[in-house]
Amino acid sequence: MRQTQPWIGNKWIDTNFILLPPFFSLLFIFLFPAFFTNDTGMSDYWWVALILLIDVAHVYSTLYRTYFDRHIFAEQKSRLIIIPFLSFVTGVLLYSSSPHFFWSILAYLAVFHFIRQQYGFMRIYARKEDSTVTSRRIDAITIYTATIYPLLYWHLSGDRNFNWFVEGDFLQINGSKILLSVITYCYLLILLLYLVKEVWFTIQKGSFNIPRNAVVAGTIASWYFGIVYFNGDMAFTLLNVVSHGIPYMALIWIYGKRKTVKDEQAGKFIKAVFSKYGILIFLGAIFFLAYLEEGLWDLTVWKEHAGVFGIFHFTNTKPNNTLLAILVPLLALPQITHYIIDGFIWRIKKQDTLHSEQIQQ
Repeated sequence: MRQTQPWIGNKWIDTNFILLPPFFSLLFIFLFPAFFTNDTGMSDYWWVALILLIDVAHVYSTLYRTYFDRHIFAEQKSRLIIIPFLSFVTGVLLYSSSPHFFWSILAYLAVFHFIRQQYGFMRIYARKEDSTVTSRRIDAITIYTATIYPLLYWHLSGDRNFNWFVEGDFLQINGSKILLSVITYCYLLILLLYLVKEVWFTIQKGSFNIPRNAVVAGTIASWYFGIVYFNGDMAFTLLNVVSHGIPYMALIWIYGKRKTVKDEQAGKFIKAVFSKYGILIFLGAIFFLAYLEEGLWDLTVWKEHAGVFGIFHFTNTKPNNTLLAILVPLLALPQITHYIIDGFIWRIKKQDTLHSEQIQQ
């Protein structure tokens, strides 16, 4: 009997924008290895494509699921106001005490968010399966192992040519080679356990869940090759950003498209965004906000991409430490809010447009 796959939107959108990004990224690296030597930086062109248009822009796509949705905003108004306010205050306190500590906390918060997204996609693609508790636990252990092992390798090896946000934002542990070997064997055993479970499950049920297995395989590939196998900033950024940002934006688009069709009282802007050709508005708005934010970062803090943000460099601004303690948490607020709000927005309602189960980020 032919299996109906548990797509979120449809086969074409899910395959190309949720499942294949990590594999496309990995293929690109193998086809053009000259771009991905053990470097420590990237050109402005790559930075705009990966950081500005994907990494930063995907943060702003959350707006369509929260602040731009007047029904959701009305229902969750207190939470959607309190979270950014408290995040900003906390950020100012952290940065004032130690800029390095601020970036470390933000890096680990980001990592948690990235891991939970992979778990969330796996769970939603398993929502129709008649699986046992043991099977679901193996799935969960596998997806967490696929992400946590490369992070442990990063922490224990201490020789990576890249960082998450700033240099030294992750703790470096002087772990022994024996400990790293033990962790590696555990990693391989868990992946083998998942493979055996999946073969048994497929034989028993007579069906193979393509999207769930693609999420697991893509997570293993992108995190292992991006962090462990390759040791360059470009390879890490491509695999990390593309595998996370594009699927997230696709999810927001699928949700908004389906919800708008059902919601006759949706606002004019949201209707325009999720209309037939609204993808141009959808992307244009978040690209503009991303450009604005990064321009302000470059003007006040980084000063690394003057060629991209020439319009912002009308003055040689050099904020003092007191001003930076306000500016940095303020500019980081969109992503901090994104990380926190994303932990509950997919569970705002029991009924939703993604069928019977929400994604937990």
